[in-house]
Amino acid sequence: MAREYQICTQCVMDTTDTDICFNAEGVCSWCSGYPKRAEKTWLRGERGKRALEQLINQVQQAGKGCSYDCVVGLSGGVDSTWLALKAKDWGLRPLAFHVDAGWNSELAVQNIECIVNFCKFDLKTDILDWEEVRDVQVAFLKSGVMNQDVPQDHAFFASLFTTTRSIKVPWVLVGSNMSTECVLAPSFVGYSNPQDAKNLKAIHRKFGTAPLETFPSLGVFKTLLYRNGFFMKIGAPLNMMEYNKPAALEELKTRAGFKPYPGKHGESVFTKFYQDYWLPNRYGIDKRKCHLSSLIITGQLSREKAMEELSRPALTPQEEEFVIDYVCKKLRLNRAEFQQCLSAPKREHNDYPNAARMERLTAKYLMWPVRKLRRMKEK
Repeated sequence: MAREYQICTQCVMDTTDTDICFNAEGVCSWCSGYPKRAEKTWLRGERGKRALEQLINQVQQAGKGCSYDCVVGLSGGVDSTWLALKAKDWGLRPLAFHVDAGWNSELAVQNIECIVNFCKFDLKTDILDWEEVRDVQVAFLKSGVMNQDVPQDHAFFASLFTTTRSIKVPWVLVGSNMSTECVLAPSFVGYSNPQDAKNLKAIHRKFGTAPLETFPSLGVFKTLLYRNGFFMKIGAPLNMMEYNKPAALEELKTRAGFKPYPGKHGESVFTKFYQDYWLPNRYGIDKRKCHLSSLIITGQLSREKAMEELSRPALTPQEEEFVIDYVCKKLRLNRAEFQQCLSAPKREHNDYPNAARMERLTAKYLMWPVRKLRRMKEK
């Protein structure tokens, strides 16, 4: 007998998120807590306009005399691609930066080429060593942990930050935003920290077979230094405007020839596999609920349309067979090995050595002098 889940009366989040709470009217904690989160993070109206103008001015001033005034990370998805388009409209001089972990969809590659050519930006691509990427990803599959996207996410940000620092560009602009990401359930990713290099390396040591010599990695302390703007500053311009994803998509299609893909992260074949097959089949989690609920809460999608989308499986039987076959061949796993990973005992990320305690202590006791020193440098 299928288990029944309580679902929010305003969005489509339900009790598959084990941390969710409901009020007397059946409204979930994501919906009721959104106004407070948005007030703190998403600057709109005149407040956002002033913040964006200030950000653009700071980027331009800091970049005087440099080849580039900022780096814009490009994944080939809507958020980062539209940010690159806006950087052109704002008169910025970014270096477009992409990390190729070997899982780009054809559409992602085409979209990156389209926006770079349209904006006439220079593009730098960090092509990761495939044998190392493969070994880490197979190790994570064997480890039993939930968040299988950690290796990619860790490598992307480690490469972005270290490259920006090495070429002495003062700003990084990222496509993170509340508009499409205001619902990110920790229970849907296993309370993992993609920036925890100690956890990643511990899992790889236990289940990997080859040394990691070039795989991009950042420890906790250095990551916190980057995040606190010590080596360069990080800006999220989409949180300083009325960012509307459907409207952004139409503008990208019209102006730059962007080709849309299905799903939230269709630019990566592995992320599509992880979110649309691995999570539903191993954990009973449909991550589309987070993505669709974000759009509902921010007024970009009706609840009825979201429910209609959820009534269909994320993958058709043909798509499911294709993605499993593709992942197995690329990772050099036979079907028996793949099934063994899929049915292996579930493990928590903190079952393996990690830097969670060190991160808490560092953030609490060491970051305030770092921030003070940074402010002194800015004067």
